[in-house]
Amino acid sequence: MTTIGFIYPDHAAEDDYPLAEQLLGGAAVDEGDIRLAVEHIYGTDKHAVAELLDLGSEARLADGAALLAKHEPAAVIWACTSGSFVYGWDGARDQADRLAAVAGVPASSTSFAFVHAARAMDIKRVAVAASYPDDIARLFADFLGAGDIEVVSMASADIVTAAEVGAMSPDAVVELAVSHDHPDAEAVLVPDTAMRTLGEINAVEAALGKPVLTANQVTVWEGLRLTGQHRLVRSLGALFRPLPDGRA
Repeated sequence: MTTIGFIYPDHAAEDDYPLAEQLLGGAAVDEGDIRLAVEHIYGTDKHAVAELLDLGSEARLADGAALLAKHEPAAVIWACTSGSFVYGWDGARDQADRLAAVAGVPASSTSFAFVHAARAMDIKRVAVAASYPDDIARLFADFLGAGDIEVVSMASADIVTAAEVGAMSPDAVVELAVSHDHPDAEAVLVPDTAMRTLGEINAVEAALGKPVLTANQVTVWEGLRLTGQHRLVRSLGALFRPLPDGRA
């Protein structure tokens, strides 16, 4: 049994994680079981710079790591995109390093998960379909740029709170992703962990004809990457399928 710990802010779409655990458990591989343990930290759910800096602070993440300790995770992920990229590339790196130090295991965040997932798929040009207000969405685009990923188009739905994002219908999630594609983009990125996306990934990819990377999807993938685990799960999109050249 390998346990991956996720620090999730407040409540919105955390039920994506037990769904992912169920799907990963059904993957036909010769590896042990995967457990995805989720613990919550709390702050304002407003997508605004000051509030996000507070939400991702060292003290709050240390509290999350302490809550996860009882699960004995092999890795810990800060499951919040905006609460990591708002620090910028170097600040987010320091955030993850400090989380690793207090947790005593490898650590990362959803922002780095997007970059690592895109690199693993050899994706260099993306469209961003963000639920955030425009100023916050632009910080995500800046973060991707620092990771050598070109943002060819960006759209922001201007939704202020995570609770509002979590209330989006499946059809609205699909529409957000599909309607903000760009012909030059190799993939569409949907960056908010407050959005339920795992059940909609295949529908989005079928409509787009290209990969979609969503926040909860890449966060789970990042946990597997840090623990040396691998799963092929067709229902979780192209990221969880073999690459065309046969690489996993």
